[in-house]
Amino acid sequence: MRVNDEARTELLEVVARLSDEDLNRKPSNGGWSIKQIMEHLYLMEGAVAKTIADQAVNGEETAAEMRPIEATVNRSVKVEAPAFTMPSDQFSSKEELKQKLSSTRSMLSKAEQTSDPQALEDKSYPHPVFGMMKLKQWIPFVGYHEKRHIDQIREVKEDLGF
Repeated sequence: MRVNDEARTELLEVVARLSDEDLNRKPSNGGWSIKQIMEHLYLMEGAVAKTIADQAVNGEETAAEMRPIEATVNRSVKVEAPAFTMPSDQFSSKEELKQKLSSTRSMLSKAEQTSDPQALEDKSYPHPVFGMMKLKQWIPFVGYHEKRHIDQIREVKEDLGF
């Protein structure tokens, strides 16, 4: 969870001085607001946590090689967000977003701590880019995914003049 903790600390630092209104402003290119990026992050993390918890118990053992998940931070490779991680246009406060991110982080930590370590090694779940990925790799993937979107948040902040 080291990369996850590093990413979360960085994320909260990057948005620390922004108001709720700033978080909800859309960039000029029509992309996601910072709030939407943060919502996407907790939707993704929650889905991954649920998948790990379920697959560690109910999944079948499948062979999967270690994947280069560190490449997730490369924003030159565009990836379409799965429908279940698409953010809404609804206004959210920074405090609300932080609470939801904290909740999904707790879910992910619990999934890691309560799952059989051998199941995390031996069972896999498909990733849309990397293919079959060991459950244990899904945990740090969340951190790399968050780092990818921290770069996106920096781009949105620049576009908005922050």
